[in-house]
Amino acid sequence: MSSHFQGKSFLKEIDFSKKELETLIDLAAHFKYLKQKNIPHQYLQGKNIALLFEKTSTRTRSSFTVAANDLGAHAEFLGKNDIQFGKKESLEDTAKVFGRMYDGIEYRGFSQETVEGLAKYSGVPVWNGLTDDWHPTQMLADFLTIKEQFNHLEGITLAYLGDGRNNVANSLLVTGAILGVNIHIVAPKSLQPTSEIQALAQKKADESGAELLITDNVAQGVAGVDVLYTDVWASMGEEETFEERIKLLTPYQINAALVASTHNDQVIVLHDLPAFHDLKTTMAQEIYQQFGIQEMEITDDVFHAPYAHQFEQAENRLHTIKAVMAATLGHMFIPEI
Repeated sequence: MSSHFQGKSFLKEIDFSKKELETLIDLAAHFKYLKQKNIPHQYLQGKNIALLFEKTSTRTRSSFTVAANDLGAHAEFLGKNDIQFGKKESLEDTAKVFGRMYDGIEYRGFSQETVEGLAKYSGVPVWNGLTDDWHPTQMLADFLTIKEQFNHLEGITLAYLGDGRNNVANSLLVTGAILGVNIHIVAPKSLQPTSEIQALAQKKADESGAELLITDNVAQGVAGVDVLYTDVWASMGEEETFEERIKLLTPYQINAALVASTHNDQVIVLHDLPAFHDLKTTMAQEIYQQFGIQEMEITDDVFHAPYAHQFEQAENRLHTIKAVMAATLGHMFIPEI
């Protein structure tokens, strides 16, 4: 009997049912246990995997590489100078070549169309390591982290603060809606999710019972929530917008007062990293010299607080990416869902 996931691509969360996403999260928890106990789990012995990175990466690249190694596969990294999408060779032609050489392909870059095209033409499973629209591997890690802290997902309320139009906000809204997690996107009106994405999420929320709230009212958006989540105020390639974003988003900073205003002493804080919480980066130094601020989306005291779980969240990128690769390529027995 072939696995339910075998041969499937992982391109965006909306392609998967609640039960399927829960299965991947639980499989990741299993792989985490195996790794902690040093138990081999080489489901991808002899497989070759292409890691295509048009955008730079720390956690995603490391997770795919280590996950492939742990599963017994060989991962080959190709950076933006190594791939030709549309420059000297069309996406379709490149995808067909990759599909004949590799057993699976990871893609991190700008365009969702590119990752969808790779899946369409390569004939092998393709995994989205981030596009401008969606960040599905991040979501599995986020919701695994939440499940570890609360032992369940349904009925949990998460408030995302900051740039509500980026890939992380889109993905949180839709994935939470599928999983039955209440999602509040707390962002200025100009940085709220598009009506298309809100409609997509609402359709899933109607099925799961999740409650969705899109608001620019911080007090209303964070009252009583279980999880506070934030992200950088300007995504890769948007750095020239920092001045405008700082003005717009300063009221949405996760600081001690905001954490207290949830009135929930069990609240946790998540961040998908990198985070601007101190001056220990050249970029933070430049921002400080220009705008006089030392912390952006999250303050240093909150970042280092015991209720902040961004490093478990980062580690969980490895376990969840491993689950996706093994489930789609490893001929695992996963009962019909």
